[in-house]
Amino acid sequence: MSVAPSELEKVDVDEVVAPDVPWVTIVWNDPVNLMSYVTYVFESYFGYPRSKAEKLMIDVHRKGRAVVSNGSREEMERDTEAMHEFGLWATFQKDD
Repeated sequence: MSVAPSELEKVDVDEVVAPDVPWVTIVWNDPVNLMSYVTYVFESYFGYPRSKAEKLMIDVHRKGRAVVSNGSREEMERDTEAMHEFGLWATFQKDD
């Protein structure tokens, strides 16, 4: 005697599964950290060249925020936590 399922579940192969990558890390302006320090953090943690790190720092300073990285939710959680460890104000959110 064998046990067989009475019905097989049919999987819809036409369904497209989008990867969970539209997330961003945002660094916000704060009254505490020097612009040179923010540039240093972007260079040292993200490995950005000085020109990109300075541009992002200027965006943080003038616009009040800058998107500093994008990727999966888990990566953005990690980047946000790292920014907190450096003493920066940071959040992550789903990209628009």
